[in-house]
Amino acid sequence: MTQDTAFIAIDVQNDFCPGGALAVADGDQVVPVVNRLMPRYPVRVVTQDWHPADHFSFASNTDGAAPFSLIDASYGPQVLWPDHCVQGTAGADFHKDLLVDAADLIIRKGYRSRIDSYSAFFENDHTTPTGLEGYLRTRGVTKMVLAGLATDFCVRFSAVDGARLGFDVTLVEDGCRAIDLDGSLATAMAEMQAEGVHFRQSTDL
Repeated sequence: MTQDTAFIAIDVQNDFCPGGALAVADGDQVVPVVNRLMPRYPVRVVTQDWHPADHFSFASNTDGAAPFSLIDASYGPQVLWPDHCVQGTAGADFHKDLLVDAADLIIRKGYRSRIDSYSAFFENDHTTPTGLEGYLRTRGVTKMVLAGLATDFCVRFSAVDGARLGFDVTLVEDGCRAIDLDGSLATAMAEMQAEGVHFRQSTDL
């Protein structure tokens, strides 16, 4: 493996796994794939959704709002989610079997109350950085391999932003699972393909 490639595991947390507050179907099935791949790469990053309890993207913080409804945020449409990945809760913890200790860096995102954050690179205004790009540049990274949750939200936005920043991006299809909210998976796959993201199975890497 060349030294210019990073493996990035996106939001493999309890609330996105079966039994969690915002469970992705079969979300826990990504864990063995991530664990098998991560040690193979010279640069290893995991991201962690890390919301304050008063986060505006929680439907519970908007009077009369239903989970999965849309509101207009200052940066565009925003899904209102069930409360999830609240700072310091068990739901925000990584899945117990995830090899977190193999990671060089943990990037926390979504910790600002008034803006959501799907991408590992930017908040949802597509301007406020998480710091990941700078870290990868200083490590000499030009390529990245992504897996995690969920394909059509945080993985998608991370992959697209990575490609737009000039990284060569590969998505591990069997290392991801989707929410698929009103066709969001098909939209995500089409957008990633249009941005030049490569799609691979873990057995091909």
